[in-house]
Amino acid sequence: MPAKRRPVPATAEHAPLQLEHFLPYRLSILSNTISQAIADDYQRRYDISVTEWRVMAVLARFDGLSAREVAERTAMDKVAVSRALASLVHAGRVNRTTHDDDKRRSVLSLTEAGWTMHDEVAPMARAREREVLAKLDADERAWLARILDKLQG
Repeated sequence: MPAKRRPVPATAEHAPLQLEHFLPYRLSILSNTISQAIADDYQRRYDISVTEWRVMAVLARFDGLSAREVAERTAMDKVAVSRALASLVHAGRVNRTTHDDDKRRSVLSLTEAGWTMHDEVAPMARAREREVLAKLDADERAWLARILDKLQG
């Protein structure tokens, strides 16, 4: 038999959470919606996941990172990054070598096949981003950038 719920005082702090007005939820929904629209393009063409694409995008920007550094830069779960990297290495899109000074540390980089895919997917991602941002005027885009920077900092 489930435990009975204690009545909680009816204050704003204890009211049921209205997810549709809760900032983290709204940002998550927006992020997922935009990411999935972009992902639909490259998933059909290349059969890669959102996580795999993000790992590739980070490695294109910052060559020679370790798996831990990729996870830190993307704020993604280390296990998810590790799985994505294993898949990308297996598919020949990412090269994993050992660091010269620290044999325990892997150094990751895109392979030629990884770069070819990146160079096809990145413009598609940018085009989708432009479609989303076109809903905002120039001032709103500037404010959005400032707000995101402030919330992330």
